[in-house]
Amino acid sequence: MTPAIDAHVRLDTHPTHPSAVQAVLTGSQAHVALMALEAADWSAAADNILVLARIDHEEPYWAADAAKHLIAEGITVEITPRLQEAIDEEWTWANYPMPWCTRSQIREVSNQAQKIHDDIRNGQLLIHAHAHDGHTTVAVGTYLHRGGKSVYLHGEDHLRQIADTFDSPAKALLAFEKAHAAEMSPGPAPLTDTERAAIEARSVFGVTTAKSEPSRPEPETVPVYRADAGDHDALLDTFLDAHSEFEKWRTWSDDTTHAIHESQTLRIERVHETPAHETAWTVAAYETPVSDRMWVLTATGATPAPVLQNLLIHLADGDGWDTVISAPVDEKMVTAATQPLSDAGWKHTVDGRWIRWASPDRDAGVQFDAFTAQHPIQNLATWTIWAGPGPDRPNWTITASPQTPCSLLTDLTKTLAHETGTHQAQPADREQCFAVPPPTAQAVAGALSASRRR
Repeated sequence: MTPAIDAHVRLDTHPTHPSAVQAVLTGSQAHVALMALEAADWSAAADNILVLARIDHEEPYWAADAAKHLIAEGITVEITPRLQEAIDEEWTWANYPMPWCTRSQIREVSNQAQKIHDDIRNGQLLIHAHAHDGHTTVAVGTYLHRGGKSVYLHGEDHLRQIADTFDSPAKALLAFEKAHAAEMSPGPAPLTDTERAAIEARSVFGVTTAKSEPSRPEPETVPVYRADAGDHDALLDTFLDAHSEFEKWRTWSDDTTHAIHESQTLRIERVHETPAHETAWTVAAYETPVSDRMWVLTATGATPAPVLQNLLIHLADGDGWDTVISAPVDEKMVTAATQPLSDAGWKHTVDGRWIRWASPDRDAGVQFDAFTAQHPIQNLATWTIWAGPGPDRPNWTITASPQTPCSLLTDLTKTLAHETGTHQAQPADREQCFAVPPPTAQAVAGALSASRRR
């Protein structure tokens, strides 16, 4: 019987990393399989090549699970003999600390640890501090979703668990400091060997592909949102050298750098060697060193260097980032924050709770979520800035919570609307678009009102 979808997925063991699995996609509708696998936490490593790399070494099991779902959708799946052998293999952890668990129970414990790892990696679980309790690593952090729950984490890799929960970051930090004051360090713990191997497995294809590409033409000047990412590490080093009010902290393995303002109320986190589509920067401001977050902003690894540079300059100038904002976001703030886009002729649309602005060439945009704007305490992503083929497949994104200062957002949109950068010339067809007048205050107010009614 001919499959309903013209997509073929070949699943095989990873060529260089034990237990990891790769998927090679072909067919005119390969994008359908790609979206399904990405939703199951597979990572894009190159064009039509995805990798499943986990910290619990259960990739063959979850690859088989993914294959069942793909086949059910009408997608052809091929599993190589060596991957099938790994799927069929019966194995267990040596010296597992919970010997009473069955194999399925062990897998469930590992999967919960994997979810914690993914939440940290994706920027959904912010780690405030870590320590070593004499036996293993412990940490304290706060979820940016789930109502902002704070958690105490115990263990590493496939054994990491949530050992306790707290109502606020302040309570969590005070309890953690009471138990581990002598050993605690700011930020997340250094990556384990297993975590580093997973990162390498997800990125190795990108490195290989880049080396095999032919020589490129000279860079061209482009709108800033299409500029190359540049060297983020060098950008941060330059910033820290120029601003002594920020103190530099690094983890033991040098995988993450923290820049903490002398007031202890602004923190910049830079995760090194981050894949292009994952969170590489997190900026958070607090009313006091032990209070809840006022606002948070994240940026992915491919964010253009000029955009990040202007963001850091704004933070260094101290233009309102430490101002406590209590009132909900209103149409006046939205209009002010996006005025540079309107002045530059960016197209706007209003779709229920969402207000969107698109660049004239349609390969960049800004989205405002009026619903999340009415829940500032949860620090949900209210503003999303993106560039790439489309908002569902961006090259890079910046997200910001409701209380993010209007002046910072205005600086970002001004950068997007008026500044340029450099990019390796890539011929591409551009769709013609037509000028649309900027959004009125009534349109913004309507979206906000509709959001409040939901």
